[in-house]
Amino acid sequence: MARRPICPYCYETLAPREIRFRCNGRLSRTGKKCDRRRDPVLDERFGRRPSHDAGPVFTADGRKPTAVCPECDGESTYRICPVCHVELPVQFGMVENRLIAMVGARSSGKTIYMTVLLHEMRHQVGEAFGASLMGSDDATMRRYSSEYEDRLYRDRQMFPPTQTATTNANRVEPLVFRFGLRRRGLFGERPQHTVLSFFDTAGEDFSSRESVELNTRYLTNADGIILLLDPLQLPGARDLAAPGTPLPGMDGIDPPISLLSRVSSMLLAARGGKSARVGTPLAVVFSKTDAFWHLLENGSPLRSHAPARGRFEVGDSLSVHEEVRRLLKDWDGVPIDQSLENTFARYRYFGVSSLGRSATADSRVADTGIQPYRVADPLLWLLSEFGSVPKAGRG
Repeated sequence: MARRPICPYCYETLAPREIRFRCNGRLSRTGKKCDRRRDPVLDERFGRRPSHDAGPVFTADGRKPTAVCPECDGESTYRICPVCHVELPVQFGMVENRLIAMVGARSSGKTIYMTVLLHEMRHQVGEAFGASLMGSDDATMRRYSSEYEDRLYRDRQMFPPTQTATTNANRVEPLVFRFGLRRRGLFGERPQHTVLSFFDTAGEDFSSRESVELNTRYLTNADGIILLLDPLQLPGARDLAAPGTPLPGMDGIDPPISLLSRVSSMLLAARGGKSARVGTPLAVVFSKTDAFWHLLENGSPLRSHAPARGRFEVGDSLSVHEEVRRLLKDWDGVPIDQSLENTFARYRYFGVSSLGRSATADSRVADTGIQPYRVADPLLWLLSEFGSVPKAGRG
């Protein structure tokens, strides 16, 4: 049985027939026009904003691409989620809809990593794979450009801590993109589109069992999870970091194994007590690996960039996986490896550096600029697991 589609904004499962419509607010062929009005559902979900003045919501058969507004007789193509009232991406339910949850402890660099990852996917990876990454809605394009990309790449500034879901008046608002790739089939090349939803949760939202439960829907309905861990929060790794590496404070920060334990427990509980391991693919990403390059041999896969051949190289990824597993022994991280092996059926280790060099003392990008290293590997692995990008090799 095919899985019911999931809204990429609120992560609720939807019955296609229940998808609703919003009037476009334009003059109809009968000369009528609906007035724009507040949408209390949007206000409750994301806080009051001017953009929430919109046409009225009405019920019709959501399996169809268009419907006629009962108030003005105008035809509308604006399909919306019946739960959160956000306009759904074009062809929602007709193309692959992959939800990516990104979690990590406080100070692990989640927001920086997500910003650089999406920038690389739109540029270097896009060129190598012949792919495109576009915002699926105006809000995503505007937010990513002004709140993320411009701040880091143009203004060279770091980000403040992500607000928690319990205190953030704007709640949770994922960034939703459309990933396009030309794939060769029986009838020649054809475009293949995948909707990607990125949810950047605050580290504090995983600091206790109660706060983890706020994110249950987002993680249990995700097709893939990127778990970002800071090796500098592991006692054994702090002493091995390159001289001068800024070390994060440990007060109020749970060790990575505690975060992994809470996320694992929540995903296992959602399975209704089944004993089998969690099947959701988990990319375990260790950030700030530039702090350990001086310890690696010249032939280490962590000292070379991933091959840019327009496909995901499984052999290269497995080499990185084993190298990170070896480092975990030096970092006192063996309990992490044991927990993953006993809990997840599909997981893969990655070592990345979002900036290529630590930020300056005044929280700005280093003078050498942003020089990302292997940041796209985790997402490309997930996409290869979904069949959304080609891969070479087995494993």
